[in-house]
Amino acid sequence: HEAYLVGGCVRDLIRGVLPEDYDIVTSAASDAVRAIFSHTIPVGMSFGVVLVIEGGKKYEVATFRREDGYVDGRRPTSVSPASAEEDVRRRDFTINGLLLDHETGLLLDYVGGRADIERRLLRTIGDPERRFAEDHLRMLRAVRFAAYLGYQIDPDTLTAIKAQAVAIRRISAERIREELTKIITRSGARRGLELLAETGLLGEILPEVEALGGVEQPPLFHPEGDVWEHTLKMLALLPTEAAVDPRLAWSVILHDVGKAITRTVDGRGVHFYGHVQRGEEIARQV
Repeated sequence: HEAYLVGGCVRDLIRGVLPEDYDIVTSAASDAVRAIFSHTIPVGMSFGVVLVIEGGKKYEVATFRREDGYVDGRRPTSVSPASAEEDVRRRDFTINGLLLDHETGLLLDYVGGRADIERRLLRTIGDPERRFAEDHLRMLRAVRFAAYLGYQIDPDTLTAIKAQAVAIRRISAERIREELTKIITRSGARRGLELLAETGLLGEILPEVEALGGVEQPPLFHPEGDVWEHTLKMLALLPTEAAVDPRLAWSVILHDVGKAITRTVDGRGVHFYGHVQRGEEIARQV
């Protein structure tokens, strides 16, 4: 059977970074994969995906496939066998569309992924509007990759995200939380939040945080600026050498959300009476 490393692990190897995990695509059907390896878990048999356990490590192994009939903005309604190139062309971003033959070192690049890695550019495979319409979560993934890797988002890709930002509401809260947590717990967290605001995604999923923009604070205590800038500066101060504790990152995001609705001004200056308590209520709702 054909078998290639695919996705983020290939991208990281090209960047000279040790991958956190390894995904594999193959011409072998999932039943054949389960017959070859002694320890497997059928995590997505309808999509041809099997988890293989070897040497105490987990490898996601997926059969080459085409996907059609996206109707819910998340999952295809039909899956069919495909070639390696067809499998690549259904994927999200060019930098994640590279195939690597681990034994020979042969790199298969059908979508210009290597050039985009060298250019530090995040670009969808094919039409960005179609890619995001198929799976709305890809919009958050675009922000995550661009922020974490320090890449620029291709103009057409960025325009498509802005046009479809409202559709992110169709994605489950759990999946959104997972992507947001990855954005704010890794390096580039500040830029991640800025990109969420620029694309319109922040207003759709965390309007309470978007509302912090323009909420001015007393210069004596906050010379850095409004509550939005205060929050961004704190994000930039989070450690970058390893993933941050999600509780700390979310505390940074939400610790001042009460200020947007408690700000008052009188002869003595600007006040945020009760913002801590209101912030607790908002954070709990979020």
